[in-house]
Amino acid sequence: MCGIAGWVAWGKNISKEKDVLNKMAQTLIPRGPDAEGVWASDDVGLVHRRLIVIDPMGGAQPMIRSQGKQKIILVYNGELYNAQDLREQLQKKGFVFEGHCDTEVLLLSYMAWGIKCIEYLNGIYAFAIWDTKEKILFAARDRMGVKPFFYTHKKNQLIFGSEIKTLLAHPQIKPVIDGQGLSEIFLAGPARTPGCGVFKDIYELRPGHVLIYNQKGLNIQRYWQPQNKEHRDDFKSTLYRVRTLVLDAIRRQLVSDVPICCFLSGGLDSSAITAVAAKQNLEKGKEKLSTYEIDYKDNNKYFKESIFQPNEDAPWAERMARHLDAHHQRIVLGSDELIGALKAAMIARDVPGMADVDSSLYLFCKRVKKQATVALSGECADEVFGGYPWYYRDEMLNASGFPWSQATAERAGLLSNEVLQYIEPKEYMQQRYHQTLDEIEMPTEISAKEKRMKQMFYINLTWFMTTLLDRKDRMSMASGLEVRVPFCDHRIVEYLWNIPWEMKYYKNREKGLLREALRGILPEDVLWRKKSPYPKTHHPNYYKQSKNLLQHVLNDKNAKIQPLINKKAIQQMLDTEGASFGKPWFGQLMASAQIFAYLAQVDMWLNEYKVSVV
Repeated sequence: MCGIAGWVAWGKNISKEKDVLNKMAQTLIPRGPDAEGVWASDDVGLVHRRLIVIDPMGGAQPMIRSQGKQKIILVYNGELYNAQDLREQLQKKGFVFEGHCDTEVLLLSYMAWGIKCIEYLNGIYAFAIWDTKEKILFAARDRMGVKPFFYTHKKNQLIFGSEIKTLLAHPQIKPVIDGQGLSEIFLAGPARTPGCGVFKDIYELRPGHVLIYNQKGLNIQRYWQPQNKEHRDDFKSTLYRVRTLVLDAIRRQLVSDVPICCFLSGGLDSSAITAVAAKQNLEKGKEKLSTYEIDYKDNNKYFKESIFQPNEDAPWAERMARHLDAHHQRIVLGSDELIGALKAAMIARDVPGMADVDSSLYLFCKRVKKQATVALSGECADEVFGGYPWYYRDEMLNASGFPWSQATAERAGLLSNEVLQYIEPKEYMQQRYHQTLDEIEMPTEISAKEKRMKQMFYINLTWFMTTLLDRKDRMSMASGLEVRVPFCDHRIVEYLWNIPWEMKYYKNREKGLLREALRGILPEDVLWRKKSPYPKTHHPNYYKQSKNLLQHVLNDKNAKIQPLINKKAIQQMLDTEGASFGKPWFGQLMASAQIFAYLAQVDMWLNEYKVSVV
């Protein structure tokens, strides 16, 4: 994995602007700690920071290939999981390879098929290609949005980068937010509206989209979305197809020139990935698979069972590690560490995030990076297979608006009158929700139940899943750790999109279809273990510290957040231990302690990024 950036400006000699390009590159060092490359000409400058995973000698970027007087220059962040298949196709077309990296496969794919090359790719990626003959910048983002791509377009220039901070390093881009930015932070956050970069005039290329920029202007097109088809496979055939797709996706993502490890919680998703990886290591005579688990100090003492978090991960992770004879390590974090890393996690994400849910992953990845460079993780199975309670609990399934964000009125109550006069909280969130539903191409003959399920799957794919992928990318890449997510394989998503809910909800269990498809790969007790979300600390010290952190902000008359908030309402929330707020801030993991920490992160963000509100 890597970091990329670029600047296209017609009529400007960017080769004389190396200082700007180098400044942008500096922001990407954590993403690409191993090497740097810059290429610039009259109209364009391209920047790359590299994390070496495949072909250390042959994968340097920007990568350049020539055809006569035409030059093709590529900067690329990601992995192609069908690189070998594409290599063979390209060799049959007469292309000659100089190395064995997927970067070269991508570049030659463009030379063979032009912008249609995007249709051939299976992987996670964000890339930009400059074609000197056509005078065109062609950029794309993977179908699920695993890898990021932010940009700004003004007058005769386009500036882009892997992270928002990369754009803000450019002298022409200022850290300014308007009413939309305020709404994103205080109403939608830690989610973001698809395509929105929070800061004024900063956008994110949406998953499954391409960007084409030439002297005629900017053109953005969608190249992928799940297609409606009649599901004709019976249940047995469906199980076989799901199993085949999942196993193939995992195996493809085990390709690397450096050792691969797995995140292991003992849940269905991470256990399945780990089982396949451990078996492959054994078959190929490799060393024991390394697995890593996150836990918190004294969680066994303070853990509180709930309908959303029925049990601890630790015993289950140990159970799977012993079963697979893996080299397992538990990384235990304390409250002081979680609080201390809130700012670093916010900077990694460029906006306030999921509080300790982010900072814990940030610290976890830093520890893992000391021993590994590539990890596999179980993200996205819940969105794709229907693992969340809002898929099967009627009161959540049929709620108005995003099911993980039902506290718009409560959030609005924490804002100052000046902000409330500037934004329209209820209208903003309802508009975003209905805009998303309007994007869905619904089959003509479909029951009301199946229609609602398709809506639920789509908003999860485009909102909730991208929030978690954003978190995973930023927290891992902040320490140069590449994390792959096999359940994000677009072939799995395409197939699951058309499977009826009754099949997905086999045995009236969340992800029932996936469980049955994995029979024989996992022990029965692990296979049917009730879903438990990403673990968080239950230690009362964390609650006290997050509360004290927000109280400090509230007491500071010079705090940047003060003009934006209803100080009295927030004080009441603190005094009532969060009871006056009454609802989770976001999903199942952000309750009172995380609300306190999130608001404190907002103040950190306003200060650190010198944000102006217009």
